Amino acid sequence: MTGTSDVTAWTPAVPGVREVFHARFTEHAYPPHTHDAWAVLILDHGAIRYDLDRRHHGAAGTSVTVLPPYVPHDGRAAVSTGFCKRVLYLEPDVLGDDVIAKAVDGPTFADPELRHRMDQLHRAVAEPGDELAAESRLAFVRERIRQRFAAEPDGQPGRSAPGKLADEMRSVLDSHIVDGITLERAAGLLSAHPTHLVRAFTRRFGLPPHMYLTGRRIDLARRLLLAGLAPADVAVRAGFYDQAHLTRHFTRYLGVPPGRYAAAPR
Repeated sequence: MTGTSDVTAWTPAVPGVREVFHARFTEHAYPPHTHDAWAVLILDHGAIRYDLDRRHHGAAGTSVTVLPPYVPHDGRAAVSTGFCKRVLYLEPDVLGDDVIAKAVDGPTFADPELRHRMDQLHRAVAEPGDELAAESRLAFVRERIRQRFAAEPDGQPGRSAPGKLADEMRSVLDSHIVDGITLERAAGLLSAHPTHLVRAFTRRFGLPPHMYLTGRRIDLARRLLLAGLAPADVAVRAGFYDQAHLTRHFTRYLGVPPGRYAAAPR
């Protein structure tokens, strides 16, 4: 690497996401290389130029770039100030082999909605304990990308009517308030496509599954705090990743952190 370079990378506990990569480069240029995963890229600043399969491309602004696995590409800044990017490396089966040719033909497209969903997904994978939220957002990102590539829709979305499916999903969530459950596993239990499952639940109950689960955990945390447990213990018993995770959500829901809630005058 040359010039100014800042890189952050990690592996989140989100099925389908192999790596999260955030970087700021001014002069660094990638040599031709390939990945064995899909790379979905958004830019926060600057612009890039790149060659994919020996064809010239560029990206800037609200564009989203989807680079397929095993196809050679490079990358470099298109402006003197460099670029900041956020990338998700997705397992090959997340988007599927059937859209690789479409991605080679047109890897970058302007899509503010997809750009917004990608931003939400990056924020979700950055917070340990919010994996169900990240899975839900990934399902919609996947659907949107496949729509952009005009892919054939996935099979039957679910065996149940939307209302029945939503009720079944609520029962599943209620059974896993503390230990949690992945969207992938819930969809398998209910024989439903993940995106259809999230849509059906949201339509019936007015909020997505991950927000419902967080609300149930907050209810449990309130009871435990009022019973005299310390916030650190409550975090574990109510299904939160750690005390910081509990505090962030508790304050967002109730306006005060857990310690102040429990210490308020009766």
